Amino acid sequence: MKNKAYVNKHDCVACGSCVRVCPMSAIVVDGIAANINCEKCVGCGRCAKECPASVIQLKEG
Repeated sequence: MKNKAYVNKHDCVACGSCVRVCPMSAIVVDGIAANINCEKCVGCGRCAKECPASVIQLKEG
């Protein structure tokens, strides 16, 4: 299975850094936390590397 990005929404600071680096426009910030559209996510990991709070992880799925 392909890796997908997942957000720990409880610890997300909604800064939007992940949104700016996502090449697939798969992430939106709803004011409280980042939300990842798993249909669009290609598992590149750019968001996880960019996240200053380290709350995005790549998981199989």
